[in-house]
Amino acid sequence: MTAPAPGADGPSLRPRTAQHYSVAPVLDTPEGYVAPGMPGVPVTGYTPAAPTAPRRRRTTLALTLATLATALSGLAYGCAPLRAADSLGWLTIAQAGLVALPLGRLGGRTRLLPPLGALLAAAALLLGQLTQHLRLVRATPGPHHLLPETLTTWRTDLRPLDLAFYTIALIGGFLLTRRSANRT
Repeated sequence: MTAPAPGADGPSLRPRTAQHYSVAPVLDTPEGYVAPGMPGVPVTGYTPAAPTAPRRRRTTLALTLATLATALSGLAYGCAPLRAADSLGWLTIAQAGLVALPLGRLGGRTRLLPPLGALLAAAALLLGQLTQHLRLVRATPGPHHLLPETLTTWRTDLRPLDLAFYTIALIGGFLLTRRSANRT
């Protein structure tokens, strides 16, 4: 096949057919031209960012602060006025948040931290309840063996609603630790 020759009547209206060359045709582009978007094109207005060091996880500090938050929130829960003891169970969400915040923010996305946050939130609730019962035992007159009497009064005072509060503490501690770790 050959390239169509323009006739005397002008260019042909038929579609162009394939052209076969023994040598590649000379393009009408200047020397060194590279089409935009192709590899090798210099990009203008771009300055590469300086590499940043990866963020360090401070797991030991996170565990220390979460343990401190567990102790403080449990003691605050237990030292609340005794007449408000029945409505305090819902504060376990705040306890879970106080424990989860340092774990997630400082510890990062370590897989061990969300279950640990759940256990520490439940421990804060348990510490708060035991502190409440210790205060009740000390308020009664007479000689006491504080630890055994506190545990027996705690066991006798357990209700089904307490199971719901422990469930809230476990789930809240897990989810809040994981969510606070993902925000970093």
